[in-house]
Amino acid sequence: MSYLLRVQLPDVPGSLGYLAAALGEIGGDIRSVDVVECTEDRTVVDDIVVELPTGVLPDALITAARSMGDVEVDSVRPYSGTVDRRGEVRMLADLARHRAAPVRALAEIVEGLPRTMTAGWAIVLEHDGAGTRRLAASAASPEDDGRVLAEPPVTSPRELDGEGEDWIPDSWAVMDSALAAAPVGERYTLVVGRPGGPDFLPSEVEHMGRLGDIIGAVLG
Repeated sequence: MSYLLRVQLPDVPGSLGYLAAALGEIGGDIRSVDVVECTEDRTVVDDIVVELPTGVLPDALITAARSMGDVEVDSVRPYSGTVDRRGEVRMLADLARHRAAPVRALAEIVEGLPRTMTAGWAIVLEHDGAGTRRLAASAASPEDDGRVLAEPPVTSPRELDGEGEDWIPDSWAVMDSALAAAPVGERYTLVVGRPGGPDFLPSEVEHMGRLGDIIGAVLG
């Protein structure tokens, strides 16, 4: 089974190699590594997808990582998807080709975006004179509860509080999901969910906002 391991480790040569060796000691097979954030104190946050042999519990990942002493484990959760960071370029190119058909273009965006952000699902909401409602959603997204909002739910990219914001459907917050949203031009809102976490880092929210700006500009 595969797991998404988020760790903080020193941003020095060799640290990732030592971590890979520690994970290899328990039979962990690293499938992908993504640098999520680099901090000013020379610490890096990595998302690592690791496949474990049958019978090895995910707690073994935490023990192996912490055995290095200078590694902190932020979270570990089952991960059944594939990571495709380079897919964002292809996704945006497809968006440009289909910009005359925005519903189709946005449907392709939400299907591809979770793979580029190690997320579980993505949804686009549309705003018009009748309110804000769901327009497109990835296959793994929670079911639509038919809710129509009076106005766009966010005006800038940010994390969402699944329990503290009454406009968020209960189905979005199941499994202690981490949520983030960003405006997409003036007409749409992008929402991304990670069932089980980890939380979205500020750099990820900022990246999401830039994607929203690009997608909004392409769609006009």
